[in-house]
Formats: sequence, structure tokens, C-alpha cells
Amino acid sequence: MAHDFQKYPELTNSQMQILYFDSPHRQITDDFIADVVKVTDGDTIRVKWSERNFNFPVRLANINAQEMQNGGEEAKEWLKKEIEGEEVEVKINKKNRVGKYGRLIGTIMYAGVNINQMSETLGYAKKFGEPSIFGEIKI
Repeated sequence: MAHDFQKYPELTNSQMQILYFDSPHRQITDDFIADVVKVTDGDTIRVKWSERNFNFPVRLANINAQEMQNGGEEAKEWLKKEIEGEEVEVKINKKNRVGKYGRLIGTIMYAGVNINQMSETLGYAKKFGEPSIFGEIKI
């Protein structure tokens, strides 16, 4: 079965070995600067990057925010206020670049602040893997 690059633009590390040269766009393996065009929820954003002609999702690494249907609006609104419309640095862990839903995973830096850590510190998210009142973790 052919890979759907439109729905899943990022390749996992194991897929890279097979599909890298088939990808219609550059695969992201290094840190990059991008504009935040939309905050999807408390731990996912959409960014615009100069190396791509489409916006794509980035899942914030190492944290889990409450799902929208379970009261996650507060986390989303905080993140939106902090970084939507702003230029951020997305730091990539080369060993864990893509989650199971095909989203790029990154640490978001804005004005010298680690937004992932700040979200956790302020109580908008929990450290990934910790027992959580948020329910099932889905990265």
C-alpha cells in the first residue's frame, strides 16, 4: 500500500529507510524556525515553514494536555495567547521525531522560553507518561 504523504507528511525513522526518496517534500530531521499559524489544542500546533508549501502539525514533546472534549479549552487558550502568530524554534529529537498519528514531535522555544515546560509548570499539561486525570494519552 502506498504511503499517503498528504495525510501523513512526516515519515517515522523506520519509514525513512524505505520511503525517503519517494517523499514529495523534505523530511524534517533538524531543529527549525517556523511561524505558528494555529493552536489546535493544548499540545498540538500547526506551523508554516519556509521549506514547505503547506502548514503542518507539531505535537509538543514530553507533555500531555487535557483533550478538548474533556475541558482542554483552557490549555488551548493559554497556548494560543502565548504563541499563535509568533515565530518559534522547533527542537527535534532525532530518535523520536514522529508520533503514532504521523505528527512531528518537537520542543517549542519562544523568546528563550521552553513552552512545553512552561505549560507543565503552569498546570496546563502533565509530563508525558505520568498518571493523569486527563485520560488516555494519544500522541
